[in-house]
Amino acid sequence: MRPSGMSAGTSRSEALEGVVDIAPAAIAAVPIGLLFGALAASKGLSIAEVALMSALVCAGGAQFAIIELWTYPLAIGTLVASTALINLRHILMGASLAPKTGAFRPWQRLLTFYALVDETWAFGERRATARPLTPAYFGAMGATLWINWVTCSTLGAAAGSLLGDPRSIGADFAFTALFIGIVAALWRGRSTAVPVIAAAVAGALCYRLVGSPWHVMAGAAAGIAGAALAWRPDEAR
Repeated sequence: MRPSGMSAGTSRSEALEGVVDIAPAAIAAVPIGLLFGALAASKGLSIAEVALMSALVCAGGAQFAIIELWTYPLAIGTLVASTALINLRHILMGASLAPKTGAFRPWQRLLTFYALVDETWAFGERRATARPLTPAYFGAMGATLWINWVTCSTLGAAAGSLLGDPRSIGADFAFTALFIGIVAALWRGRSTAVPVIAAAVAGALCYRLVGSPWHVMAGAAAGIAGAALAWRPDEAR
């Protein structure tokens, strides 16, 4: 996946940099994937079903929400609505990155954005502040996380009861720690603090008062409003 004018050697170099940059996030996602797989298996999903869900959905937050709501018979409408609400943030992430993908061909944009998640969005944004974002770099990040997520969640489902309850050793906090790391990587002082605090407060309150998955929408709306209030004309690029 290289734009015209980019040599094979340059594409390989860009891809390698993508793998190296996303490696810490991939390592942090290992216990999250194992936890999801174990929880999904405890709800009655087979190993193949867990692997297929992770391969097709590839969105940890949405998959955890689905498993929380997984009952028999399945409430299809509730599952679809919850997944859609949680993943609406991908529209915002895609809109944010799209102007920075001038080096992508249309099929490269469609292919690499399939694996667009919070981590690849954050590192893509950071990369774009220093140099042009390339499909080799962004695609390598997405492929690394996708393979890692499918593999770890499948292993978690296969291990099942052997893992015990991963939450007993604090493995569930890895999700929170990973997002803290993403925020830290994108920190820009006041312009970052206002939307982050607004989103955190609104999301927490909505989660306590209304419940999942509405807290995702509340946090996103508050974060956007906070970013608009904190924006300064001299920060525009």
